[in-house]
Amino acid sequence: MRSPVFCIRLSIACGAAVSVLSGCGTASGPGVTDQVVVAGEGKEANRPAHSPRAVVSAPASAAASTPVHEETVSASAGLPGVGPQTSASIPEGSEQVVLVTGDGINSPESTVVLYDRTASGWQAGTIWEAHNALKGWTEDHHLNDLRSPIGVFRLTDAGGLLPDPGSRLPYSRSNAFTIGGTGFAGEPLAGSFDYVVAINYNREAGTSPLDWTRPLGAERGGGIWLHVDHGGPTHACVSLEKAHMEALLLALDPARHPVIVMGDAESLAR
Repeated sequence: MRSPVFCIRLSIACGAAVSVLSGCGTASGPGVTDQVVVAGEGKEANRPAHSPRAVVSAPASAAASTPVHEETVSASAGLPGVGPQTSASIPEGSEQVVLVTGDGINSPESTVVLYDRTASGWQAGTIWEAHNALKGWTEDHHLNDLRSPIGVFRLTDAGGLLPDPGSRLPYSRSNAFTIGGTGFAGEPLAGSFDYVVAINYNREAGTSPLDWTRPLGAERGGGIWLHVDHGGPTHACVSLEKAHMEALLLALDPARHPVIVMGDAESLAR
């Protein structure tokens, strides 16, 4: 959804149709500043692909690309709307969960709540309105399918066009996060990548959100981020109002091993 770098810079958007990204991100070249920002899919814009099912269904070979692995132990109960199958994919060591609940399997509307694990259970933060992909959700994400991947994915890296607001996650500031054009509803995409948090679907953890590596292959999509909302559906990313993105960046703590649990309400309830 929402410079000359390398050779040329393409404008893209998580809502626009161009690009080389799969989520809303940007396609990348040799380095962090050598990225081509396109609109593929959300951070989608990177022409990668979609996402595997949930954390548990990702192949072992794709561990770096996302989610949680088979060996993870189920988190303690308490996350509203999250059923036993989804809960089993949350690592025991994760003490922060960004819960994204879609209105429906085919809906681009969702809500986001940050939960912190405490001695007495999960403590909820404020409920934030959000957008996800134009066509809703899928357990088998592929490039340009215009659906957000369902699953549990780690959150390890952040970045944006604007200076670091104080993020505890590694933050990559780059002009390559510049984006233009319009989204699916004709809304301007400028500013969509002012702040982003990479969702570890089909990507290498510990790298800039602009990194182009796609462990599952480009056809599975990638470049899927949490980013600033532009007022409409994304290609595959999840978008929040700018103030809420900044608040999230300040709250996420790598020492607490944050993950995102995302999908439509019915799927998450399993």
